[in-house]
Amino acid sequence: MSIVLYPDNKLPVHLAGGKASTLSNLKRAHLLSPDWFVTTPEAFEQCLSDAHKKDLSRSYVSSTEQFSLDMGTLIDSIELKPEVSGKIMQALNKLGPDSAMFAVRSSAIDEDSSRFSFAGQLESYLFVPKEEVLRKVKQVWKSGFNEQVLSYRKEAGLDIDLKAPAVLVQRMVNADVSGVAFAADPVTGDKDVCVIAAVYGLGTGLVSGEFDADTYHVDQRGQVIKRELVEKNMAHRMDLSGEEGVSSSQVDQVKAKQAALTHDQAAEIAELTRRASDFVGSPQDIEWAIENNILYLLQSRAITALKHLADPAGELIIWDNSNLIESYGGMTTPLTFSLARKAYQEVYRGVCRIFRVPSTIINQNDTTFKRMLGLIRGRVYYNMASCSRVLAMLPGFAMNRKWMAKMMGFREGMADMAKPPLQKPGLLEKIIDALRFANTTIRLELNHWLLPLKLKRFYKRLNTSLSKPEQALKAMRVDELIAYYHQLENQLLSRWDAGLINDFFAMRFYDLLSERCKKWLGDKHGTLKNSLLCDAGGMISAEPAKSVRAMAEIVVTIDSAKEVFINGSLREIEKWVAMHPALEKAYRDYLQQFGDRCLDELKLESETLHDNPILLFRSIGQLAHRLSGEVVAPYGDVGASIRATAERGVNRALAGKRIKRFRFYRILSKVRQRVRDRENLRFERTRLFARVRRIFVEIGERFTEANILDKQGDIFYLETNEISAYIQGTSTSMRLKELVAIRRAEFKSYQSMDVPADRFETRGLVYLGNDFKSLQHAVIPGSDTDSLQGLGCCPGTVKAKVRVIKDPKHANLKSGEILVAERTDPGWIMLFPAASAILVERGSLLSHSAIVAREMGIPAVVSVNGLMHWLKDGDTVEVDGSTGRINRISKSI
Repeated sequence: MSIVLYPDNKLPVHLAGGKASTLSNLKRAHLLSPDWFVTTPEAFEQCLSDAHKKDLSRSYVSSTEQFSLDMGTLIDSIELKPEVSGKIMQALNKLGPDSAMFAVRSSAIDEDSSRFSFAGQLESYLFVPKEEVLRKVKQVWKSGFNEQVLSYRKEAGLDIDLKAPAVLVQRMVNADVSGVAFAADPVTGDKDVCVIAAVYGLGTGLVSGEFDADTYHVDQRGQVIKRELVEKNMAHRMDLSGEEGVSSSQVDQVKAKQAALTHDQAAEIAELTRRASDFVGSPQDIEWAIENNILYLLQSRAITALKHLADPAGELIIWDNSNLIESYGGMTTPLTFSLARKAYQEVYRGVCRIFRVPSTIINQNDTTFKRMLGLIRGRVYYNMASCSRVLAMLPGFAMNRKWMAKMMGFREGMADMAKPPLQKPGLLEKIIDALRFANTTIRLELNHWLLPLKLKRFYKRLNTSLSKPEQALKAMRVDELIAYYHQLENQLLSRWDAGLINDFFAMRFYDLLSERCKKWLGDKHGTLKNSLLCDAGGMISAEPAKSVRAMAEIVVTIDSAKEVFINGSLREIEKWVAMHPALEKAYRDYLQQFGDRCLDELKLESETLHDNPILLFRSIGQLAHRLSGEVVAPYGDVGASIRATAERGVNRALAGKRIKRFRFYRILSKVRQRVRDRENLRFERTRLFARVRRIFVEIGERFTEANILDKQGDIFYLETNEISAYIQGTSTSMRLKELVAIRRAEFKSYQSMDVPADRFETRGLVYLGNDFKSLQHAVIPGSDTDSLQGLGCCPGTVKAKVRVIKDPKHANLKSGEILVAERTDPGWIMLFPAASAILVERGSLLSHSAIVAREMGIPAVVSVNGLMHWLKDGDTVEVDGSTGRINRISKSI
């Protein structure tokens, strides 16, 4: 094996090491480097005797510190064999005469790689006379085994072996100016900018951090866009004259010049850096030197810091979960996300079809629809770039982008999140858009007129698809189960058009009602419309609360039952239920109708009331406790009273104005109808997702029985398409257990990471280098703040202690307390009966908690920024559900 190699061809890393291998490769790109050769690890091997190797093998298993000491002692003691020293001297004679100076640098196998730089870990020597080169080669070998290098290798997961580093020997460049250059900004990751650091003379002081350097930022055109010149330090300049190989003339030059480089030289260095990067195929960090106006490349390595940075020139995406938090708050498994991603993709295609967007445009934006949702550290977010593009497709967007964004359910400001920004339309574009919108409006009005028929057909399709009893799933083959899922996907998940049309008109009429209340009735605070929407009737979301109350009224009549329901175990409570037929029947009826309406009900992995009904029993017990101690009006009576009072106010204000009165009540009727249908369709969505959950749970059982998975719950860590592919023979992997294990470990790691912000941005590769931190500084109310303002949802004034609930599964909401939460979903309805009022940090006037609170007549306020930080258990507050004002009366002790 060769002891010395020359850069006539590309040299392999395992012989020449990283530094020399890269230089040999770049020589093929005709980049000028000082003449050089490299000694291979074989040179060291040939200098070791068998006894040396035996001693080292014993030392190798000892501590890192002892191994480093033993290697240092050995290398100091060995003599270079004649064939080794002879070949090195022969190579030196080729590089220059006896008076020449050389640079002796390390070139370890892993050094200067794309993953590990080993910067500053091994030794390099400059201005080495020819007679000192052999000794310096040994010193470089020795540095390859110092304790610092061994520890670095260990921490990086690299093997520690007995091979010494290769050694690069270059003709010394007596530089007038030198330094380093990065093909991409190592701080920001910007690949459009080359960053150059330059000093007079040799760059050793720069690399070691001893001296400051002038810095140049050069763009792709070779223009210096930024230059920072350091203040020259006289003491440091004088110290240079004592350095080996540095002449007095160089010191004088430092004193005389203002900038180390001209603009042309900076552009030349940037071009060299980029040529090296393009040839290697990754952004490079180079060392360079200029001698007599000739630019030399001294070494080149990958910029390892870039792998931890987002690319600032990459695609900018803003992520937001404000309209998803109610459905997909917290961690979401791969199975649920894959289902949601598909559902939202089809929902927004449906929106575009309803608005008569041409099919060619819909098909051209296929990728946009597929990227509506993203999963960041296990949490679901809207991709606002995709959302904005969908909005821009809709007729009328050019004229009224804010209203269109609101109609789509996006919070204020989201319409302006497209990156690059959506350009403001010109006059002609506005005219064309207006004509398209006029045509779409006619179609929408027709859809509104036909909506009852569409809803009737939808319910028929839904009930037909779900008519298969759940018990039948047990008898189905696994291929039949996945076929049934695809049937539901095609018949319902991809065809929710009636629901979308209904949501559109719910938003439209709600806004119209708000406007008329302000304009005609002087409702400046927006409280009247909420009162008018109380107890609209026919809303299935309020039925669970009424059923809970009915069961609580039975429990009140049974001695000691309240305490069992509040504090007893599940087994104890179920025994009590079984002993009382009326209660057992009510309980079984509840499970049959609402057993799938659980916390996080749209997450397939969520535990339903069929799995664990303890939260239901606790809610019954707390309400029973409240009913036994105070008179609590039936929910329908409270809501009906609020609504009747509001209607009397409307009648007084519009007395003698028959046309206005007719128009107002027609709008009100439409709002009540559309909001009722919107909430009822949410319940049907729950039924659909519950059936999908049962299908995949059943598949999970079959996979477990067949030893495809370890346990049933593993199915939630696979995506729908992966499960389907495995069953149907189109999978690219049969090792599902290993895939599940990887995902379980990854999702577990998310629990120890910072939770991504509600809104943040990413650049380039989403999962590389982005920190997912908030775009905005969170406004957190101070501890001395006496009041907060939110959106009033249901009128009524309540003064009571608060109970801050973060995990409803373990909630201890006592009767009469005010429920405080960051968010709610339909599963929280079981807690509502015991609450005297409801405060929610997130949400809107048409969110589930707001709608159900109005239906039940419970004072409620939503969208209260900083609520969870502001209130603590036991604080006493006064809540005005009309104005949305919350006043803190006293703090808990």
